[in-house]
Amino acid sequence: MALDGTQYFSSQKIHCQQCSTRLHKNGSTTYCHSAILPVIVAPGQSQVIALAPEFITPQDGSEKQDCEVAAAKRWVAAHANSFAVQPITLLGDDLYSHQPIAEQCLQRGMSFIFAALPDSHPALYDWLNYLENLGEVKRLETRQWHKRSQEVYQYRYANQIPLRDTQPALLVNWCELTLTRHCDSKVLYHNAFITDHLITDETVAQLVSAGRCRWKTENENHNVLKTKGYHLEHNFGHGQQHLATVLLTLNLLAFLFHTVLYLVDSPYQQIRQKRGTRKGFFQDVLSLTQYFLFDSWQHLIDFILSDSDPSLATNSS
Repeated sequence: MALDGTQYFSSQKIHCQQCSTRLHKNGSTTYCHSAILPVIVAPGQSQVIALAPEFITPQDGSEKQDCEVAAAKRWVAAHANSFAVQPITLLGDDLYSHQPIAEQCLQRGMSFIFAALPDSHPALYDWLNYLENLGEVKRLETRQWHKRSQEVYQYRYANQIPLRDTQPALLVNWCELTLTRHCDSKVLYHNAFITDHLITDETVAQLVSAGRCRWKTENENHNVLKTKGYHLEHNFGHGQQHLATVLLTLNLLAFLFHTVLYLVDSPYQQIRQKRGTRKGFFQDVLSLTQYFLFDSWQHLIDFILSDSDPSLATNSS
């Protein structure tokens, strides 16, 4: 499960009690709404499964403005028990790779793979440099063909390293991937992660592959919601209390239903393959429902596939 926050409303005029604020040097104020939009992701799978959001909004009794990490903690606390049937690994960027949220994940029975950059984890990388000098940072290199070029995967990893310099310090496992093109040594990808999963020669590639899936929450979730027909950042209605959050939730439910239909429903798959893009499909639905009355969603789907008069389409509801 990838956790990542995104902004879905911003204005210097329209605002409500649930808005976050950003003060500028010129004295102006920007009002905005943001939320954590968790999704289920998997290597090799372009679709993501949307989960319940957690809104970044002023909290009762708190003088501090709400933030993404605090919202992520609330999401873990609220939903961890729902996924207790099988082990869950949370993915997050460098913002998440700190002890409080890592400990909360472990306490709730969840694992984690978080990106960890040197600038924000000086103590961790001091330990890594020390272990590197002792020869205790392990290395693994593999090669794979991608199209017409060979790519070199260079892994480094070490287990049981203190995450911070203050005690008590959580011991985490660290791995790094440097991906280069063999013909010219061009670096195609570089990142490092911390995790509670034990890292070995047999598991390091799989763990890094899972960690790299975090980008799917941006490409296959945020980007799709903002640019592929859902208009996430459009002000459908702001209100004075919770209207903006309700409308965002409805948008996410639509995205979830469309994804599930794309994965399991044959007629929907045929239409999407025929139409090509989400936007095109949405435009067709909008146009058809402006001129024709359909008895049900299935009636609409049948008509699109039949290319005939709505009254002649089979009502399968």
